[in-house]
Amino acid sequence: MRRRVRRSVLRSWRSSSPPAPWPPSDADPAGARIKERSCLVKGVQTLKISISGVRGVVGDSLTPTLLVEFAQSFGTYTNGGTVVLGTDTRTSREMAKHAVLAGLAATGCQVVDIGICPVPTVQLAVERLHAAGGICITASHNPVEWNALKFIRSDGVFLSTYQAEELLDIYHQGEFRLVDSASIPRVRFYAGALEDHMRAVISCVDADLVRQRRFRVVADCCNGAGSVVTPEFLSRLGCDVIPINAEPNGLFPHPPEPLKENLGQLCAAVKEYDADLGVVQDADADRLALVSDQGEPLTEELTVSLATWLVLRRRQRSGLPPAPVVVNLSTTSLIEDIAGRYGYAVIRSLVGEANVVEAMKRSGAVIGGEGNGGVIWPDVHYGRDSLAGIAAVLQLLAEERKPISALVGSLPHYHMEKLKEPCTSERAQQVLKALKEQYAGVRMDTRDGVKLMFDDGAWVHARASRTEPVLRLIVEARSPARMAELRDRIRSHIYGG
Repeated sequence: MRRRVRRSVLRSWRSSSPPAPWPPSDADPAGARIKERSCLVKGVQTLKISISGVRGVVGDSLTPTLLVEFAQSFGTYTNGGTVVLGTDTRTSREMAKHAVLAGLAATGCQVVDIGICPVPTVQLAVERLHAAGGICITASHNPVEWNALKFIRSDGVFLSTYQAEELLDIYHQGEFRLVDSASIPRVRFYAGALEDHMRAVISCVDADLVRQRRFRVVADCCNGAGSVVTPEFLSRLGCDVIPINAEPNGLFPHPPEPLKENLGQLCAAVKEYDADLGVVQDADADRLALVSDQGEPLTEELTVSLATWLVLRRRQRSGLPPAPVVVNLSTTSLIEDIAGRYGYAVIRSLVGEANVVEAMKRSGAVIGGEGNGGVIWPDVHYGRDSLAGIAAVLQLLAEERKPISALVGSLPHYHMEKLKEPCTSERAQQVLKALKEQYAGVRMDTRDGVKLMFDDGAWVHARASRTEPVLRLIVEARSPARMAELRDRIRSHIYGG
């Protein structure tokens, strides 16, 4: 018999219609001029500047000066247009936010502050408010001492590789737009972004069907950005919500990456409250991991797999023609199994959300994502979104009327291991070259490192990290023994075998 749970008192939300859009002007404001910057960056060991943005350790490499200058770079890149700004809950967010506001204001940008919110909320707000771009202040799954800036273009998608390189060129050249005092707009605040996000996701599912099931869900928000929206979102879907770690104070109770080893508290809570499902988000709530009704952690790969199952089956039942599914090269082969049931093709992209989204837009894909718990559902928007993932899984459970443990048990089973092997950039390239030569007779994809695909369905993906001195190694097979064999064989190349 289920333990009786008092429904949590959740924050009430007030509907708010978006203000009139503020389209950016193509013309330079009066008094705009170019100024070179001079900056010495310390703590370069912890500073990571890449096409994904800029991140570093607060008080070491991530300085106010650096943040101001990257904000100026983005303001210059958007030609002083409207920029949506959101943050996660890290305790350094106010320092970072004021620095970013200063940099954007200096270039004449109209800043729309939407406060603490998930990354996908910022992406959706950029699109809906017709902004020139957006900045998320978040270090995602990194430890609390880190923070970062992520840059979003006008369609709500992260910058492409080419666009990110353009932004980095502006930063390195140090030539920023500056406007006079009369041309600096006041910051505008928009309180409706979370409401817009929840409504967008809920509109994509049969909310009445989900509500009828009255699922009991334990939600671990890791005291991150999900804390301000996930409990209310689940409540609107008729769930009996048991929130844990749902204070938006930035004090992470466990590492904020939604990996199995970080789900102990959630697993225990699911068992204690006899819940139907456990959900856990990372600090900026774009990634999602699940815990079954039996209190067992489910691999991140299953998040996008279950969402794919739902979307493809709904399309088939609606009589819609097949369309592609896009996932990256490192995502489980279970995606092909699920897509094959419904006659859908799977397209593999390079690793990285921007690469997946680019391939989805190009191919007209109906669902996509990455095996790290990232679901990209275009009906909501083009970005990894934990709320979209939660809604898709609840819809699937409502339609199947089976526990999630039974649904997962009905799927083909794979064994996967993800490793980060310390490796210099030079050594990584040597290893990748050796793999190409030694496995020349094996089916291979070399667009992003080396992916070896064997006849028995096992595969290995090795790629040099773009941000760390490591070689990322992902191995998948149908049996633990085969997986271990491939893992050890490939690791021998790294360590001198």
